[in-house]
Amino acid sequence: MESLRNRNDREEVLGRVMALRPDSTSRWGKMSAHQMVCHLNDSFLTAFGEKEVSPATSLFQRTVVKWIALKTPLRWPPGVKTRPEVDQEIGGTRPVEFGRDVEALSRIVERFAREPREFAWRPHPTFGVLTDEERMPWGYLHMDHHLRQFGS
Repeated sequence: MESLRNRNDREEVLGRVMALRPDSTSRWGKMSAHQMVCHLNDSFLTAFGEKEVSPATSLFQRTVVKWIALKTPLRWPPGVKTRPEVDQEIGGTRPVEFGRDVEALSRIVERFAREPREFAWRPHPTFGVLTDEERMPWGYLHMDHHLRQFGS
């Protein structure tokens, strides 16, 4: 399974980010490509504990949904509602300048994958506590999900 821990996987997904354009068309959802870049940035910041996000979890989501999402080859489906704190139309970081926000995402992904870490992972709002072995694939899969949203 792909993981941000793997340099080749990280370079592949970041290459897809760099290929995005501000006017890339969404295949589903209401985010623009620029909002999606900011959404990914915000999501990584929540993992670092640098952006607060409200929980929306249950035993079923922390076990069955988490296992399906992180351990099976099934692609994440479109239309899953995000938390308001990482929704760019509600409480997420507003897009400012596309190139700068893309570069920020590249830096945050490299920081996310770095070892040793200078922080402890915060619980995921849906999946709950994630280990390193779960967090690194989550990062890749979340990026992949949204990049597919824009045909990248």
